[in-house]
Amino acid sequence: MRSRVTWDLCWAWYHALPEAQQAQIARMGFGHLLSVRPFHLDIPYLEALRERWEEDCKAFIMPWGHMIPTLEDVAYLTGLPVQGEPVVGLERRDYYDDIVELLGPEFVAGRRRPIRSILLGSLSEAVGLRGRRRGPLESLNEFYAGVQGALDLGDRSEERSVRIFASYLFGRLLFAMQSSQMNCKFVLLLRDLAQAGRYAWGAAMLGHLFSLLPSSSQRSQSTGGFTPFLQIWGYTRFSMGRGTLVEGRQMMVPLMTRWDVAPDPRVTDRRVGDVRVALDHYPHDQVVWTPYVGEADASHPAVAAGRPLLDRHLLLLCLGTCEVLYLELVVRTLGWHQPAIEVPSLGREGHSRRQFFAEDRDWGADHGSTVAYWRDGGEQVIRVTDLQDSSAYMEDYQARYAGRLRLDRRVMPESQTIRLLEG
Repeated sequence: MRSRVTWDLCWAWYHALPEAQQAQIARMGFGHLLSVRPFHLDIPYLEALRERWEEDCKAFIMPWGHMIPTLEDVAYLTGLPVQGEPVVGLERRDYYDDIVELLGPEFVAGRRRPIRSILLGSLSEAVGLRGRRRGPLESLNEFYAGVQGALDLGDRSEERSVRIFASYLFGRLLFAMQSSQMNCKFVLLLRDLAQAGRYAWGAAMLGHLFSLLPSSSQRSQSTGGFTPFLQIWGYTRFSMGRGTLVEGRQMMVPLMTRWDVAPDPRVTDRRVGDVRVALDHYPHDQVVWTPYVGEADASHPAVAAGRPLLDRHLLLLCLGTCEVLYLELVVRTLGWHQPAIEVPSLGREGHSRRQFFAEDRDWGADHGSTVAYWRDGGEQVIRVTDLQDSSAYMEDYQARYAGRLRLDRRVMPESQTIRLLEG
């Protein structure tokens, strides 16, 4: 498996932009995320996670119960806004005129209509960064210096330069797909840059990630979505050796900034099978359900603003996709005991489809009740107060997923289990 994100270039490009453009991008809601220095993507770890994704309940099937990344995780880890306007809007059959207006005529030169997607490489090429990739022995600072020297914004306006960068950020990081092209519908969100700062980008990112996990786990050798978030989310719950919290970064925001992930020379030959076994044998009592205890909301703007949504059942919207956040399956993340729940009764409220249309349409208008559900704040998840523990839930859970809970059934010596967990 390989990830489709190009984080190094997104980070270096952003920091090489003039300060006024950086400030505009920060006002759009991306400043905290782009303050995080890129780290190593732990591909075996991510692949072992995606194998455990269950589409029916939008959750990872772990030996100790359902686990779901939530809006609280998004807000704390990435700093992306999780509240605000839903990321929905107009979808066209042809984006030719929009691309000329918002990005520039060079992006459609020589192409036949209708135009519905653009090559992500054309965005970096337009500013002198074609083919820029960080070398295996190149430090991040060295790579940044090279990008800074090569960046050429030409005589473009500030708004157009910001739109070109934000389009690349969408296609290569925040809403990365499993291809090298980006659907032009994302560009329409950048027409009004002031309005762009009012979108719930964090909720859209999470919904987009959910929508890609089923397809990537079944058919593709690459995975889309903002996988660095998923990686650190896992580390906060069941860290297994690759990610470490760095001394001296305890007060940095967002929390992804506090982590350092690098290839471990002792385990360079680690494979997904090793991680799979380590997850199978991970001690249940060491799983962290509430990793943000002690963090003050005032230090995390995205958390403070999004707090009213963090205990709600929600539908996550992202331009034609609608994914369900079944928070009632993981109330242990709220510090509560998990009641038994009949998973099939949750239904399939989400409907994620990617298709091009024969005529222009407004997805938000077509699904007005879904958009209204988001704007109303979803539904409150109710705490069951008379529970003493989560044992009834675990009995039902183990019976339902008996065939999936232990992908590896070997009885292992303690020393070998410890080595796998450390690796």
